Amino acid sequence: MFRIIKAIVIAAVALAVALATAWGAMALWYRLPLDDVWRWLLAGGFALLGLLVILTLRRRSALRGLTTFALALAAVILWWSSLTPPATGNWAPDVARQVTGTVEGNQLTLTNVRNFSWQTPEEFTAAWETRSYDLDRIETVDLFMSYWAGPQMAHMIVSFGFEGGEHVAWSAEVRRKEGGGFSPIADLFKSNTLVLIAADERDVVATRTNARGENVQLFRINVSPETARTLLLEYVDAANTLAAQPQWYNSLTANCSSVVMGLIRRFAPDVPLDWRLLANGYLPDYAWEQGVLDQSYSVEELRALGSITPIAQAHGVTPDYSAVIRDGVPAPALDNVGS
Repeated sequence: MFRIIKAIVIAAVALAVALATAWGAMALWYRLPLDDVWRWLLAGGFALLGLLVILTLRRRSALRGLTTFALALAAVILWWSSLTPPATGNWAPDVARQVTGTVEGNQLTLTNVRNFSWQTPEEFTAAWETRSYDLDRIETVDLFMSYWAGPQMAHMIVSFGFEGGEHVAWSAEVRRKEGGGFSPIADLFKSNTLVLIAADERDVVATRTNARGENVQLFRINVSPETARTLLLEYVDAANTLAAQPQWYNSLTANCSSVVMGLIRRFAPDVPLDWRLLANGYLPDYAWEQGVLDQSYSVEELRALGSITPIAQAHGVTPDYSAVIRDGVPAPALDNVGS
């Protein structure tokens, strides 16, 4: 029995050391502000130390090795905790500005609303605007899922519609540096900050349907105008907070879907968390199960009816883009809108 317990303890310690080694080595590699040679040496040295500790766990010198590793890990954690997200930088043009908002009475004014015109994924005409919205005229919330890496992963955009056909779409994105890109692995290690973009749909949605040709699906959400207003104001509050206090983007904990779920759970804490927040391509299935999509259709039918890329490409990015992409997409009945 003692041998079994000892084996279990050694296995558990080995697993903990392996996980800590992998994290520490990758943190050093991705975030040390040094040349590649020095990053290889330090990250590789930390990985080698962890490996040696695992290999010597059954020896009498195991405690000494674990103590050395614990000190090295503590040093990495101390350095890691000192990294703070930058407030300024040489950002890529499409994420150069953080939207902010003010509310006076029922009037919402957003500064730095993006309204780029995209010719290709790399070519665009930049435009940042100040726009005002009457919160009493908010009517709808829509969800866009833009599939860029198979059915498991998508970029999530939430758009608020107002009486008269006006929309403002919100997107949580990686604030890349000029010439930089998105890496799901690197962005687990404080490589980039988070930015909230508020934009015209002809910008943030059309760049995906038309310029990039991604498979974009539109889902009309079954919520009341009061709930829509509450969620919109949560976006505004989060944007103002980000402008004042930058936050790291994280591929798991601070991404396009987890940010939205966090905002929803501020005023609806009973909304359950779900594994599909990680494999967010399946979030429409989760939303259907929660009753916020039209229950008279299956999820597969809603996906098919909401696949807007073909019609967007056929019609082009015209002033009536938002109306065109919603044509034929099931909308919740006005007498069956949830809270």
